[in-house]
Amino acid sequence: MSSSGVQRVAEGDARPRPPAVLAAWAVIGLLLFAGLVWLGTWQLHRRVWKLDLIERVEQRVGAPAEPAPGREEWAQVTAASDEYRHVRVEGVFLHEYETLVQAVTEKGSGYWVLTPLRRANGEIILINRGFVPEELRDPRARQAGQVGGEVGVSGLLRISEPGGGFLRSNEPGSGRWYSRDVAAIAAAQRLPAGEVAPYFIDADNSPNPGGWPLGGLTVIRFHNSHLIYAITWYSLAAMVLGAAVAVARQERR
Repeated sequence: MSSSGVQRVAEGDARPRPPAVLAAWAVIGLLLFAGLVWLGTWQLHRRVWKLDLIERVEQRVGAPAEPAPGREEWAQVTAASDEYRHVRVEGVFLHEYETLVQAVTEKGSGYWVLTPLRRANGEIILINRGFVPEELRDPRARQAGQVGGEVGVSGLLRISEPGGGFLRSNEPGSGRWYSRDVAAIAAAQRLPAGEVAPYFIDADNSPNPGGWPLGGLTVIRFHNSHLIYAITWYSLAAMVLGAAVAVARQERR
């Protein structure tokens, strides 16, 4: 092929795209750019919310213990306003209704020991007394820790965990528990309806007789990668903008 033929082919390949195609690309690019910018901005707002949550939780955990919410306050208890509040409660443990919930802690695998505590006014609050390893799941193996009479418990207020754990549902009928689902545990143990608080309390590290259950193992950790996510979305938006500029320059040529 002659050089003039090659030139004609190149000029034919470089002819402008139809306006309708360019308009469609422009709309798609604009929507994509706007969506990515919105996602980045949303992540920045989430970051502000998460930092505020962390600050509020730290204040609650470090505050002096206050009385646990009573029946008249139960309807107002929420994760946003109450979770990780430092609370205290007095009453008598109902050890015969103890429930074991599978747990993985810094001490290894085992169980959380959830025991109902009955207050003087009849209210019942589930207390996560702490962790026991597999070999101590039987209460008779830690008889010294089955304290009787009036006791006082301090700890962190926690919100019920309905349903079960990751990929594992609670099985009340067979006594297999993977989350601390207050309502389901109360129903399985046939505790009086209307008398059980909708939250539970993670006991602090005050030692129990015999050393078990081991309290004070609450992990307070909040995943906070929102800034990284925001940078990622904004970077993608910049790439879309760069591609649009490149296409525009090519069309002008």
